[in-house]
Amino acid sequence: MHHLKSVNHIGYAVRDINKTAQLYVNAGWTLSKIYDEEIQRTRIAFLYKKGFPTIELVSPLKEGESSPVDNFLQKIGNTTYHICYDVDDIEQAVEDLFDEGFKPLFMPVESVAMDGHQICYLYHVDVGLIELVSTK
Repeated sequence: MHHLKSVNHIGYAVRDINKTAQLYVNAGWTLSKIYDEEIQRTRIAFLYKKGFPTIELVSPLKEGESSPVDNFLQKIGNTTYHICYDVDDIEQAVEDLFDEGFKPLFMPVESVAMDGHQICYLYHVDVGLIELVSTK
């Protein structure tokens, strides 16, 4: 896990981005625009507040449509979903983490919500779900 530079954001699986975001906005957080991530079949928005880590809200793209976050929502409801880490070389990081027992859910893809930077989700039985985002 030596490729991980810093925490980019903490992701939450939510059924309704606007409903959850309103609680944060009422507490002084700023809400980004909402992005549709067609490849991942999710909707994503970010919450920002000085002195706090960025929060990402992730919901299914369309109600009733299968998406990666849907399993979490069906089993647990709204919950912490993942921690996202910045990496310099996402391909190398995925390869090295695979050697450490992490299973990529898909190969790195460009993310609209992350300004076109590549992302990849990985799972490890002893860690849970993490996301990588390329800083290049």
